[in-house]
Amino acid sequence: MPTVKLTCFADEISHDLEEQLDVLGQEGLAHVELRGVWGKNVLDLTAEELAELRRIADARGFGISSVASPIGKYGIADDFAPQLESLNRAIAAAKALGTPYIRVFSYYLPEGAGLDDWRAEALSRMKRLTAVAESQGVVLILENDSGLYGSKDDRCLEILEHCDSNSLRLAFDPGNFVMEDVRPMTEAYPKLAPYVAYVHVKDAMSEPRQFAPAGEGEGQIPELLQALQARGYDGFLSVEPHLQHYLPHASNPKRVVTAVRALKALLERTGQAWE
Repeated sequence: MPTVKLTCFADEISHDLEEQLDVLGQEGLAHVELRGVWGKNVLDLTAEELAELRRIADARGFGISSVASPIGKYGIADDFAPQLESLNRAIAAAKALGTPYIRVFSYYLPEGAGLDDWRAEALSRMKRLTAVAESQGVVLILENDSGLYGSKDDRCLEILEHCDSNSLRLAFDPGNFVMEDVRPMTEAYPKLAPYVAYVHVKDAMSEPRQFAPAGEGEGQIPELLQALQARGYDGFLSVEPHLQHYLPHASNPKRVVTAVRALKALLERTGQAWE
């Protein structure tokens, strides 16, 4: 039976690296998805800070699952050159931290613009990012976040087919699909399964419209875990809690622990091994 690897967006715990690792370690996790630490976005860390982060993580037995960059979470009409600079920084960070994965997005359209009006530009940008990733031996994982060109399943598939590269895969996010009125397993997963190389675990409900712990919303996460197990998936399941509305009075560590334990409970129910 395959063993999946649990990881987490630990900046939802704290900006302090030691506190992040303390909370995740108490829950048995040994990986971190790095988005922010020490009050900085991962792409703003210096080479010295990246080396120190790697030293601390290694000493405590943690690996970095992905560099969760904001690349592509920008206006599609904005200058593209800074995005290529950001990608170069992300690649340097990924190599310093020992992960092949860099999270990316697919660009905001101008207000009121039609998707078809910006199709060529969106696909061109994603293709250019992918070409750089290919040349540097890293893997971009595209998150289907809301409000972007690739927020729905058909547009994700369009991007992935157009780029046609093992250096661009999908970070499947069921909660985000729910927010876009796409049923994750009924509609999205059958189309996108061949491209899924990473999974963001956050659930969501449409009424009230908010994110929720795994199994508490409409994200069909039990069905997703079963499908992944059936195909022998042994990659990362990355907990991204976003539980500020679901647990408004809880502390940040409590929200993250709640989200992690919800996923572990589902894995136990399906007999899925994790590390």
